[in-house]
Amino acid sequence: MQIGPHLLRNNVFVAPMAGVTDRPFRQLCKQLGAGYAVSEMAASNPRLWATEKSSRRTDHAGEMEPKAVQIAGADPQDLADCARFNVERGAQIIDINMGCPVKKVCNNWCGSALLQNVPLVREILAAVVGAVDVPVTLKFRTGWNRENKNALQIARIAEDAGIAMLTLHGRTRTDGYTGDAEYDTIAAVKQSVLIPVVANGDITTPEKAKFVLDYTGADAVMVGRAAQGRPWIFREIDHFLQTGTHLPAPYIAEVRALMDEHLRAHYGFYGDYLGVRTARKHIGWYVRDLPGGEEFRQRMNLLESTETQLDAVDQFFESQRQWGERLQYRLSEDLQAA
Repeated sequence: MQIGPHLLRNNVFVAPMAGVTDRPFRQLCKQLGAGYAVSEMAASNPRLWATEKSSRRTDHAGEMEPKAVQIAGADPQDLADCARFNVERGAQIIDINMGCPVKKVCNNWCGSALLQNVPLVREILAAVVGAVDVPVTLKFRTGWNRENKNALQIARIAEDAGIAMLTLHGRTRTDGYTGDAEYDTIAAVKQSVLIPVVANGDITTPEKAKFVLDYTGADAVMVGRAAQGRPWIFREIDHFLQTGTHLPAPYIAEVRALMDEHLRAHYGFYGDYLGVRTARKHIGWYVRDLPGGEEFRQRMNLLESTETQLDAVDQFFESQRQWGERLQYRLSEDLQAA
């Protein structure tokens, strides 16, 4: 799998997720087998570039290459300038967000709202591709709603504009994250273009990843919510695609070490005060499907320092050894139904 000059080690990617795929999490996912990761979306509005939030979202210091930044906006010139700004700061790939369904994004005619305005989509893609000398990719949805799916049209426009890769989420904007992703549109897009196509939406297990790749003919899969609290899913999927067999659940000792590494990197990235508070969601995801996980999450959310949070997490995973040396991980009901 290749994006421009960048040869990726596999075709299992981590999705850009606002508030989740910061640098520490991206680095951990890559360490655990993800072949590619994209930053959280950065606003194209130049007034926001220097904010602490935007600076963190585009911080790739020490990250495994290639370094990819996702940008979002509705003004072609702002997006082109934003792309140049990020390339100057070290971005090696620029990804354009036309997939976010969140209301506060779509209300500004950004994200998947752009799919309603095909001429503007064409103008944006041309402006960004023309502004930088690195590969530009596009993440989008199947359409605005189920009665107005235009992914095929958008895909052809993107290819003509020089987009290097397409990532298609198998839902419309109005679907949000509800219901089941559909893959027929992804298969049709793959058949209609020559550039690589990545399938996104409900990739929750190794078996599901293989099914989607086989069904759509896509070049890669992108994993989103299923990686929250389970970053080793990337090596599990890659192993299954390569061998047809499953890796055993990770050792509890390994998970304890990974959690310690992740949390310390997280605190270093955000600072102690914000780090403790933003780490709570990650810890909650790690423990949600483990014995005693919900009770621990409620207690952990009351802790206010990095030291007490680290100690509590370490003790929780030590307690898991009563069930065996490997993690007693089970899929949640939501993932089983997906």
